[in-house]
Parts: sequence; C-alpha cells; structure tokens
Amino acid sequence: MWDKLGNVQETVLANYLRSEYPQTAAVILSRLQPAHAARVLALLPEDYATDVMMRVLHMETVQREVLDSVEATLRSEFMSSLGRSAKRDSYELLAEVFNNFDRKTETRLMEAMDKRNHDDMEKVKALMFTFEDIKRLPHESLMRIVAEIDRERLPLALKGASETVRTMFMACMSKRAGSILLEEISALGPVRVKDADAAQSDIVATIKNMANAGEIDLTESGGNDEIIP
Repeated sequence: MWDKLGNVQETVLANYLRSEYPQTAAVILSRLQPAHAARVLALLPEDYATDVMMRVLHMETVQREVLDSVEATLRSEFMSSLGRSAKRDSYELLAEVFNNFDRKTETRLMEAMDKRNHDDMEKVKALMFTFEDIKRLPHESLMRIVAEIDRERLPLALKGASETVRTMFMACMSKRAGSILLEEISALGPVRVKDADAAQSDIVATIKNMANAGEIDLTESGGNDEIIP
C-alpha cells in the first residue's frame, strides 16, 4: 500500500492530512520516500508540519489497532493494497526529508523545528548531507564521486556553490578539463536558485547511493575547516 501511496500527488495527500491528527500524519509520512514526504510537508501549515515532524522523531512503536485503522482508511481513500515497511531511524528519516526540501522551505521549517526543540534539530542537522558538505570529504572520495556523477549537471550545480567546493572539484580534474568547466559555468549566465538546487540535489543523491553501496564514507573528513561567510 505504501508504494502506491507514494504515487499519490502531494497536493492530494497534503489536503487529506490537513484534516488528520498530527500523529496519524506522522505515521503516514514516516512510511513515504523522503522526497515525497518533503513535498507534502512543504504544503502543510508551518505549525502543523512542525508538530508532525516532532512526532516522527519521537514516535514509539505504533499500536497495531492504530496502524490497522490508518491502513483501513488509506485503503478506502486511495484504493491501494496493504504493504509493510521496515522501521527506519526517525532522525535519519527526517534528515533525508530535509535534504529534499528546496532551500527556502528547508530554512523555514528548520527554524521552526529549532524553536520547538533545539537539541532535536541539531541531531537532524548532524545527519544531513548537503552539497556544501562535499568540502568535508577527502580528495580520494571526491575523485570517485567525480567519476560517477552526471558531468552535464555539474556546471549548474557549481554555479550556486562556494568557491571552496568549486576548487575541490577542479583539483580532481586535469587543467584543461577544469578550464572547460569554468567556461561552462560562466556560459550559463544568471540561473534560478531552484535550478541550481535541483542540480546539486541530483549530485547529492548520487553521492548517497555511493555511500550506501560502501564506495565512499561520508563520515570521513578531509580536514578542511575553512568557514565560508
């Protein structure tokens, strides 16, 4: 059922959840793919979305009766069959959800969560991996990443990146390839923030897939502690 629910348009699901208790919404969203859950949460009122996310973090084992009721309602609402999913770490889940927000929504809901519970938000932030976190990775890992990512998306992704991240990518290329990359970035001209964010998200997704496959370790540090103002 949950796989089919993932195909329900986010506006439809958000409108449905508005009339549900936050705990019910938390049960449902915790079983969606993070990218889908992020799009749904972005459409919900800020206070309600914040309440739902807090309940996701502190969700205890859901009582069978409650889950049966939720599943029965969803089966009726969306004409889907029952499926079960393994429970994921709630902080990791919410970190992935935040990784899939656009920049404006991420900032807005992160601030709201921080006001509600600073310690919880710090735990979530520690598990998030963003494009700028690439500067924490060692050179060897970045070399592997450069070999795997979509090179056509790289100029757009680096258009909105810090100079430090740009330099790190250039260090993984030949001088000629680096020069061509700079020319491609310059040739883009002004770009929309959401387009640059989308390109960065695509590359971050590739990086996470590599980490899940054991090809790189995102907990490694390249020793770069430079602060970007």
